[in-house]
Amino acid sequence: MRSTPSKPRPMMAPDVLGLDTRAAFREAAVALLESLPEGGRLAIDLRATHHVDSAGLGVLMLIQRRAAERGQTVVLQQPQDE
Repeated sequence: MRSTPSKPRPMMAPDVLGLDTRAAFREAAVALLESLPEGGRLAIDLRATHHVDSAGLGVLMLIQRRAAERGQTVVLQQPQDE
């Protein structure tokens, strides 16, 4: 019997995800991942984020890798067209 996936833990991304905001965002995301059990899910809400530069993309990839190492999943919700 398959278990139902747990409800994702939500996290709001900043309005600009880049060089100036990446460190604080990474720390907060990693802390959330560490509080989740194996198989847990982190949902990063991008609805208010209007700009992601290469540093921001890099931190999203790092968060995803950290989650994968822990058997967790990261989902991006409501990204903007840009």
